[in-house]
Amino acid sequence: MNRILLVLALVVSTMTVTFAQNDASAEQAQETTTSGPQMVFEAETVDYGVIEQNADPYRFFKFTNTGDAPLVIKHAKGSCGCTVPTYPKEPIAPGESAEIKVRYDTKRIGKFTKRVTLTTNIEGEKQVLTIKGEVKRPAEEPDAIPSSNSGFNN
Repeated sequence: MNRILLVLALVVSTMTVTFAQNDASAEQAQETTTSGPQMVFEAETVDYGVIEQNADPYRFFKFTNTGDAPLVIKHAKGSCGCTVPTYPKEPIAPGESAEIKVRYDTKRIGKFTKRVTLTTNIEGEKQVLTIKGEVKRPAEEPDAIPSSNSGFNN
């Protein structure tokens, strides 16, 4: 009986040490993932909706650096020449907000889904943003009334 109690005590002791080590590892991992710059967007996808050809081409992705170090955007690239991002060139301090401005060529008719890839100083990560929508032809204007006809019935 004493042997069983001794074995049980040993098992419980080992489990306690293992749980304590796992808790410490989890805390360490959490500290590791939250240190440095962190880029948190209000939305990672912007939907233009259905717009008319040649409509306003600009949309904005707002973000905040929630980390504890300055965030630097090194590069931003659209998935094609019709999608052109503009980004802040200066570092974004912890707690500060900024935005990525994206221009889509609204001369192109049809549905679209395009991506913008950001290269930052966040270790091992690239941020991918998405724009989507549909560009329709403008409604055709009615033919003008011929000058010989005033358009009124007499």
